[in-house]
Amino acid sequence: MARFLQYLFDGVGNGSVYALLALGLVIIYRGTGHLNFAHGEMALLCTYVILQIHQWGLPVGLALPLGMVFGFGLGAVTEVALVRPIGKKSPFAVFIVTIALFTGLNWLCGAIWGSVALPTAAPGKAVSYPKLWEVGDRFVRIGGATWRYKYITLLAVVLVLAVLLWLLFSYTRLGLAMRAVASNAGSAELVGIKTSRVLMISWGLAVAIGALGGFMIAGLVNQVNLTLMLTPFLYASAAATLGGFDSPGGAVFAGLFLGVVESMVSQYQPTWVGNEMKQAVALLIILVVLLVRPSGLFGTSKVERV
Repeated sequence: MARFLQYLFDGVGNGSVYALLALGLVIIYRGTGHLNFAHGEMALLCTYVILQIHQWGLPVGLALPLGMVFGFGLGAVTEVALVRPIGKKSPFAVFIVTIALFTGLNWLCGAIWGSVALPTAAPGKAVSYPKLWEVGDRFVRIGGATWRYKYITLLAVVLVLAVLLWLLFSYTRLGLAMRAVASNAGSAELVGIKTSRVLMISWGLAVAIGALGGFMIAGLVNQVNLTLMLTPFLYASAAATLGGFDSPGGAVFAGLFLGVVESMVSQYQPTWVGNEMKQAVALLIILVVLLVRPSGLFGTSKVERV
């Protein structure tokens, strides 16, 4: 039983990372109808910016909000300067633009901060990425298994964000406007919704949440490097696909589910699966689900009239 609980806690910890990034993907899709394949690298750039602001002397309690503001601006400018003009000509071209952004932003981070993991320290001195609160390796023991406080904190942040996003999309004018624009931008304009503002806010809000995600992921591994977001973003994309690109709750559930599945399969079957093949297991699950329900487990099926 202790072994099962340990694998479960480990899976929930990894799944919380995937769910946090998947929420950003859901916001953009639900607010604009686009898929942002550069979301992970946008979060990476914000993570570097947060570290840089902190190294300039500001406390992490100010560096994180400033990094999220930077992320909001990055997302808003990207939508206005790139996505909007290109999307009017060809929606498919937005897909190509976000892939180009993925490459360009990763190169930019390397050009500014180098390819060495940051922060660095003098030999013999411990160093870690800044955190809002220091929990170290403290943990709670349940049924003989250990659940570390840092993963419990991350899970709590994900759940709070999911609830806030659900409230946003269900009970606020902005959230309803985001849903209307994603469904039919032309009809939304006819009823007085300022679609350009809604699209800009959607991208800005998603990247701001991505900045928070990058900050917390870097805190888990105590560093930031150019490959930090590659694997988490892959699983986040899978979680958003599995849960439904228009469902924040579905993204959270799917992220946690994938984290638990990969932990259980790789640990119980290390010879057959192991760490090398666990991504294939997650993608196989997604393939099966999409064959049965293309909109995802909790996504809304679209009906087209012909």
